[in-house]
Amino acid sequence: MSRSHAARSQRPRLLTETERERLDEFIPEINYSARYSDSKNEYRHVMLPKAMLDYIPSDYKDSTGLLKILMEDEWRGLGITQSLGWEHYEIHAPEPHILLFKRPKNYGQK
Repeated sequence: MSRSHAARSQRPRLLTETERERLDEFIPEINYSARYSDSKNEYRHVMLPKAMLDYIPSDYKDSTGLLKILMEDEWRGLGITQSLGWEHYEIHAPEPHILLFKRPKNYGQK
C-alpha cells in the first residue's frame, strides 16, 4: 500500500508533551531491521510495539486507522532514532506497526 507525502500537510504535527510521555515506555521496544538495498536505494523497516499504536494520536492515522506517512520530525517524535537521510515511505498494511524507510544508496558519501 503506497502512500504519498502529498496527502500530508506541509508542516509536521509535533506531539504534545503529554502525548510523548504516553509513548516513552514503548521506545525501548522499537526494533530496527538490518539495512538492505537495491541499485538505487537503501532500505530498512522499523517495528513499533503493537500496543504503541493505541497511544499514537489519531491525527497521525488515516480514516482506516493506519499510520499516515510521517515527516521526519513526526517519526523522530515517536522515538524512532536513525541516522540522517531516511524517509518514511510506506506502511506494511498487513502489519501496521511496521514502518518502511528508504534513503538514496551511499547517502552522505561524496
